[in-house]
Amino acid sequence: MTVKMIAVDMDGTFLNSEKDYDREKFNHLYKKMCEQNVRFVVASGNQYYQLKSFFPTIADELSFVSENGAYVVSEGNEIFCGELDPASVKEVLTILADVEGAHTILCGKKSAYVNEQEPDEFVEYGNQYYHRLKKVPDLLEVTEDTLFKFALSFPPEKVQEVLQQLREVVGDKVTPVSSGHEDVDLIIPGIHKAYGLMQLQELWGIKNHEIAAFGDSGNDIEMLKHAGHSFAMSNAQPEVKVAAKEIILSNDENGVLVKIEELLKNA
Repeated sequence: MTVKMIAVDMDGTFLNSEKDYDREKFNHLYKKMCEQNVRFVVASGNQYYQLKSFFPTIADELSFVSENGAYVVSEGNEIFCGELDPASVKEVLTILADVEGAHTILCGKKSAYVNEQEPDEFVEYGNQYYHRLKKVPDLLEVTEDTLFKFALSFPPEKVQEVLQQLREVVGDKVTPVSSGHEDVDLIIPGIHKAYGLMQLQELWGIKNHEIAAFGDSGNDIEMLKHAGHSFAMSNAQPEVKVAAKEIILSNDENGVLVKIEELLKNA
């Protein structure tokens, strides 16, 4: 089995319930990846600046498919940046204003943005995933940035219902997907984690069958279908398990690192 790229989702996949990972084991495996010329890619719906913080000593060596594929950075260099049409941004924000219980973060290349009227607890929650998060008087007035995603928060029991509603109302402008922390992201149609991986594949000359991908949520499905070797966590959503070729240990059982160790041994 020849694997040249390992792509991991973060929340619910690489990270355990404590939002951390076995750093000693990962560092050992990362050295082996480097020795075997295997690229390690972080593929997440979260913000680039937040993702970097998990790898303080090697962030500038790694590649990040952040914001569900909308912003791809490799070794500190921007590879791809998507952009939502400004008219669509305004239209979607107007629609979201009428969705009961919706809390919205507008995501851009420079920063993410939240209305200053949002409750403090939601802003604190947003800061977990967006290390650059600015309060603004009105999201409709955010124009000095490249905008590429909406991150929405709802009560967990309403997520599936809201996903369906949003697909019907905004599905022609943005694509609603579930994220690893039981929220909903609205992403650019056709721009997803698999698209982000393709940008890196072109850069490095890596084929689909040389990719191993790991995920647990709806925003991982395209990536898992794209990769030659795809793994869903045992804690993954049902439709994600269907999309993957193999189901592995959960995120709280070191599932990703156990499987990476196995892949590197069999290389």
